[in-house]
Amino acid sequence: MAGDIKQILDTARLGFSQQDNELQLLRAQQPMLVVSSTATGSGDIDHLFKLDRSFRLVFVRCHYTGTIGKAPMTLSLSSTNGTAYDVLLYTLMRVGVGGDVNFRITAEESQPPSSWTFQAGDQLRIQWVSPDSGNITWGLQVGLAIAS
Repeated sequence: MAGDIKQILDTARLGFSQQDNELQLLRAQQPMLVVSSTATGSGDIDHLFKLDRSFRLVFVRCHYTGTIGKAPMTLSLSSTNGTAYDVLLYTLMRVGVGGDVNFRITAEESQPPSSWTFQAGDQLRIQWVSPDSGNITWGLQVGLAIAS
């Protein structure tokens, strides 16, 4: 009987050890998983993007079609702590038809502490004022990853 209990405990320890290894592997892979969010429209862009927990920005892509026209696009933090903590993070100059956006955060830039890491409740705000409202259509794609 004592031998049976020892065997059961050894089997349970081995199972827990394997489960621990699997969880460590998943935790290591999790920051590499990118959640892609999209928005489409015509006219101005004013969209908020977030995850349910702390996250980091990986990329922003935007394609424009229609009449010729370019304007700045801004990326900013809409802070969970209130407007006193909102901050402009980056401005992409002269984007629009003939000037698509392909903005990527490098691995070095996303290492903590990073301006591209957002707290749970924070939002990434992307804005662009169309130089020819109603005549330019856009497709916006944002990649976010869980912050490590």
